[in-house]
Amino acid sequence: MDRIAIESFLARLRGLKALVVGDLMLDEYVWGRTERISPEAPVQVVDVVRQDLRLGGAGNVVNNLVALGCSIEVAGALGDDADGRSLRAMLEAAGIGIDGLVFAPGRTTSRKTRILASNQQMLRIDRESKDFIGADLETQLAERIRALADGCQVILVSDYLKGVLTEGLLREVFAIGRAAGIPVVVDPKGSDYRKYLGATLLTPNRKEAQTASGIAITDEASLCRAGRALRDTLRLEALVLTRSEEGMSLFLADGREVHLPTEAREVFDVSGAGDTVLALLGIGLGAGLSVELAAKVANLAAGIVVAKVGTSTVSPDEILDVAGRRHADTDLKIKGRDLLGRVLERERERGKRIVFTNGCFDLLHVGHVKYLQKARNLGDLLVLGLNSDASIRRLKGPKRPLIGEEERAHLMAALKCIDYVVIFDEDTPLELISALRPHILVKGGDYAPEGVVGKELVESHGGRVEIIPFVDGKSTTNVIERILERYRDE
Repeated sequence: MDRIAIESFLARLRGLKALVVGDLMLDEYVWGRTERISPEAPVQVVDVVRQDLRLGGAGNVVNNLVALGCSIEVAGALGDDADGRSLRAMLEAAGIGIDGLVFAPGRTTSRKTRILASNQQMLRIDRESKDFIGADLETQLAERIRALADGCQVILVSDYLKGVLTEGLLREVFAIGRAAGIPVVVDPKGSDYRKYLGATLLTPNRKEAQTASGIAITDEASLCRAGRALRDTLRLEALVLTRSEEGMSLFLADGREVHLPTEAREVFDVSGAGDTVLALLGIGLGAGLSVELAAKVANLAAGIVVAKVGTSTVSPDEILDVAGRRHADTDLKIKGRDLLGRVLERERERGKRIVFTNGCFDLLHVGHVKYLQKARNLGDLLVLGLNSDASIRRLKGPKRPLIGEEERAHLMAALKCIDYVVIFDEDTPLELISALRPHILVKGGDYAPEGVVGKELVESHGGRVEIIPFVDGKSTTNVIERILERYRDE
């Protein structure tokens, strides 16, 4: 179930660490009003209202990771100038590790100034150096990256062709990633992608893929040819080709191709969307997600970001909100274990009494419904621990369940008496009960309280166990037997 996997991933973000390598720059936004034409030239006059200075380039990848709550180290070359010192101070103030920064005398730190009026960008002014850093700085950076990679789950490479990511440095970065056993994810630039040989995954957009592959992308077929060509030539584990309003396409090492439609509701500004994709894809792979699921999360995040003006970021709550809209009536009730634990902690603080029960609930029948309604009446919230498909097979044999865990979860969440559903994979709910700490533990049937799993745990923090008898003659086994009896001849 993708949304539950996404919830679980987002809940673990604060324990993840990323190393961002690339072209760091400052993004300056000058906001104003324009109501007249200059008497000096046929141009609009902008009356400045406010100014905003942000991390840009690879720094916007850092911004995205900060918004997600990750730990970050950064490596790159800055000019030994006022903007370089300002950029370093901004990173320090945000709690970013800066041991990977080197200063290059005579180099101009990149600064892009955007003039905006009525939410429209009118002009951009760039101040920067584009010359390649020298061999000494390349060696220094490689040594610092090697030291910083230890303890990181992913290396994110953000290339803006400003001269920091030389071919030699890229080779070192890819080798460091392989040696550390962590993915190296690259947002590429330029026409010659041979310098990226050794990366784990690349995230070009349509125009970049066309330029690098030499294949004119005019339709779906030519786009796929370009994606396959780049994946195969560079021997990538995957290539994720972003397609603006059409979503993204994945070209995987096993030959599969997955096309994800856009998640954007409205598009105001695409600047920085590629940085968001790089950040979410990279940290997703670093967390152990499959390429496909990491891309789905990145696609959700990109759809949120392009609806904002200027290079923006996205929060875990925004991602969860969008992920939950596909099943607005039921999906929002289905939670991963970590997230549900935090939700219930807030409910406890509000004085709510939490009731917990668990089961397979394969083939929902009236006995189940009556039981759950009675359980809900014992407190303020009813949490259902639902056995996963794998745990049911271990408990009831290889022919069960008849209905998969995702369908069962949505069926149970559709019941008014159930407030939350959480799937668990263990043979007993003991670990789940320990994590959720309910006030009341409910079991059905002819159990004695002493035989209920989790009884001691619940009672240790002042809770209690309740036994609710099942409705006579109502069981999944009976339903299956009646079906077999009536349709055996057919």
